[in-house]
Amino acid sequence: MAFLGTAAWRVIACRQPLSPLCRATARCYSSQSTHTTEKSVPYEKTLKQEDGLSGPTKPLPRSADVVVIGGGSLGCQTLYHLCKLGMTNVVLLERDRLTAGTTWHTAGLLWQLRPSDTEVELLAHTRNVISSELEEETGLETGWIQNGGLFIASNKQRLDEYKRLMSLGKAYGIESYVLSPAETKDLYPLMNVKDLYGTLYVPKDGTMDPAGTCTTLSRAATARGATVIENCPVTGIQVKVDDLGVKRVKAVETAHGTIQTPCVVNCAGVWATKLGKMAGVNVPLIAMHHAYVVTERIEGIQNMPNVRDHDASVYLRLQGDALSVGGYEQNPIFWDDVSDKFAFSLFDLDWDVFMQHIDGAVNRVPALEQTGIKSTVCESFTADHKPLMGEAPEVRGFFLGCGFNSAGMMLGGGCGRELAHWIIHGRPEKDMYGYDIRRFHHSLTNNNRWIRERSHESYAKNYSVVFPFDEPLASRNMRKDPFHQVLQEQGCVFQERHGWERPGWFNRDGPTPVLDYDYYGAYDVSKNTDYKYSDILGKEYTFDFPPHHDVIRDECLTCRNAVAVFDMSYFGKFYLSGPDAKKAADWLFTADVNKAPGSTVYTCMLNKRGGVESDLTVSRLEPSPAHLPLTPESNGDAYYLAIGGGVAQHNWSHIQAVLQDQGFHCTLIDHTEDMGMISIQGPKSLNGEIVVEDCLKSGLEVNKVFVTNLPVFT
Repeated sequence: MAFLGTAAWRVIACRQPLSPLCRATARCYSSQSTHTTEKSVPYEKTLKQEDGLSGPTKPLPRSADVVVIGGGSLGCQTLYHLCKLGMTNVVLLERDRLTAGTTWHTAGLLWQLRPSDTEVELLAHTRNVISSELEEETGLETGWIQNGGLFIASNKQRLDEYKRLMSLGKAYGIESYVLSPAETKDLYPLMNVKDLYGTLYVPKDGTMDPAGTCTTLSRAATARGATVIENCPVTGIQVKVDDLGVKRVKAVETAHGTIQTPCVVNCAGVWATKLGKMAGVNVPLIAMHHAYVVTERIEGIQNMPNVRDHDASVYLRLQGDALSVGGYEQNPIFWDDVSDKFAFSLFDLDWDVFMQHIDGAVNRVPALEQTGIKSTVCESFTADHKPLMGEAPEVRGFFLGCGFNSAGMMLGGGCGRELAHWIIHGRPEKDMYGYDIRRFHHSLTNNNRWIRERSHESYAKNYSVVFPFDEPLASRNMRKDPFHQVLQEQGCVFQERHGWERPGWFNRDGPTPVLDYDYYGAYDVSKNTDYKYSDILGKEYTFDFPPHHDVIRDECLTCRNAVAVFDMSYFGKFYLSGPDAKKAADWLFTADVNKAPGSTVYTCMLNKRGGVESDLTVSRLEPSPAHLPLTPESNGDAYYLAIGGGVAQHNWSHIQAVLQDQGFHCTLIDHTEDMGMISIQGPKSLNGEIVVEDCLKSGLEVNKVFVTNLPVFT
C-alpha cells in the first residue's frame, strides 16, 4: 500500500490496487516519475470488444440544422437544450463513446457559489437540470449526490472572500453558513481545524455522475427528435464563401459520410483546437495533465461534504467511503500533442508534480496519512480558466463550447442552455461576455506564447484569492501604444486589458517595467528578482483601499480641478465607409450621427434583442480623398468610430455581423494598432495646444491631434 503521508512513496500504475508497503524514513521516487506516459483503460477495450464497434452506431443523415461535435458534458447539454428550445433536426457526433475524453473521469463537483452573478445563475440551472428536471422528464436517475460543500479559510482575507460569496448567494436563495473552527469540527470530525480561521458551508452543493448525466441527457434529447451517433470521428469542416465574401459553415465530413449543415458546435474538449483548424478558426486553449488520486476506504468519511482548501490548493471529493484528492500545482505538465486515440485513457501519474498537494491534504484530514491509494485517476486539462463560447469571428455558423477547465460538468447545464439560445436567437439570454470567444483580440488567439503563458498562470492561480486590483504577470507587453515608453519612464504602473498595456496610475518611486514571465520559477525558469511591478501588485492584494490610494486620489482631483491627459490608445479605432455607410450607421447607432462633417456624437449600439451592445463615439468625416495618413478615401459617407479597448474585438465582430446579415455594401477598417489616442479632460482642458506642445517636447512625433477621442497619428 502506498500511503498519503509524508513517509513512504512509490510511483504506481494507474488503476492497479496497491499492496501494503513498510513505512520508510524518507520518500522514495521511481525514475518513472520524471515523465508522463499515456495508457488506455481496459474498460475501453472491453466496450469495443463487446459491442463490436467498427463504424457509426446510426446512419448519418444527409443534413441537419445543427451538428454538435463531442459527446461530453457540454455536447450533451447543448443538444438537450437545443431540443428543449424546439429544434429537432439536430445531430451529435462522438468519435468514440459518450463521455470519452475527460468527461468520463471528471471529479463532477458542483459548487453553487462563485464571484460572478452570471456564474451563480449558470450553476443553479445545472443543479436544477441534474437534480430534478431530467429525472422528472425521463424517469432516470442522473447520479446526483447532495452531500454539501465546505470552503476552508486559513486567514481573514480568505474568509472575507467567502463572506462576499455568501452575500451574493443570499440574493439567489443559496443556503450557506460561516462556521467557526469548532463548528467545522462538529460537521467534519476527521478534519484538522487547529489552523483554521473559519469555513463556509453550503449544504446543497454536491457531486454529479458524468456517465449517468450524459446518458440521461442524450436519451432526453433523442426522445425529442435528436440523433446521437457514436464511433464517428469528424475528418473535416466544409466552409463556403457567400456573395459578400463571408465565410460560412457548409458541411461536416466524416469517413462514413457528409452532413450538410449551416451550424457546427465545437464541444470537442482538448481536441477543440484541431477541430477549429479544420474550419480555419483559432481556438485559444491548451491541454494539461490534471490529476487526482482515489484513496482506499476511510472509516468515518461517509456522508462528509466535499472540501475545497484554496490556500493549500487542494480539494477533497467524497467518493463513497473514500476520497478523491486533487489540486492545482504551479508546474502542471503541458500536453502538447493531443492524441486522437485518447478516449477512455489515463496518464501515469507524475508524483514529482503531484506531491505538492499531499502535504495540504494530510494536514487537513490527518487520517489520510495512513490511508492507501486505491487508484490514480488522471485527466487531461484544457486551460483558459474561462470557457470559450459563442460564434467564432472567423467563420459564421461555427460555434464554440469548449475550454471549461475541469468545470464542464458543473457549468454544463447553464452554458448548454445559453449556447443553445445563442445558436437559435443569435445571442445568449444572459451576459456571457466573460465567456464569449470575441473577448480575445484576433492577434492573441493564434499567439502560442500568449496562450501558453496565460493558461499556465491562470491554472497556477486557480485557487488564489480573487482580489479586485490583481493583474496578470504572464504574456505582458503584447500590445503597446506610441506613448508606452514615455509613460513608463514617468513611473506609469500599467494594467493589462485585451492584450494592451493600459496606463493605470503613476508610481512616485520611478519606473516599474513589466518583465518577461518567469512561470513562478517552474520548469527551471529563473524567477524574476527585484521585480518592482510584482512587488506593487503584492501590496494591492487586499479588499481594502490599496496603499497607493492617495496617489490615485491626487490624480483624480487634478483632473477635476485642473487638466489631465488620458492615454486612450488601447481604444478600438475603426473607419466605416462605402455606398451603404449611412444606412449602416442608421441601423447600428441609437443617436443620429449624420451631423456636419467633423462632428462627434456619443451614442450606443443595440443588439438583436434591443439591449445595449456598447457605447462609443462616432465622428462623421468629410467626403474627400484621404487627407490624413490613415483616413480612407471616400466619395460618400464615412465615419470614424472610437470604441472601448476591452470590447473592441467584440464590437468589431458585432458590426461585421450586422453588415453581413443586412447586406450593407460598406467597409469596416481597423486602424487600432496604427494610431494613438489621447483625451484631454478637466476644467482647463481647452488649452489643448499646451498638451500637444509637451508631447512634441517629449520626443513624440505628432502630426495631427483631434481632441476628445479623435486620433493621434505618430
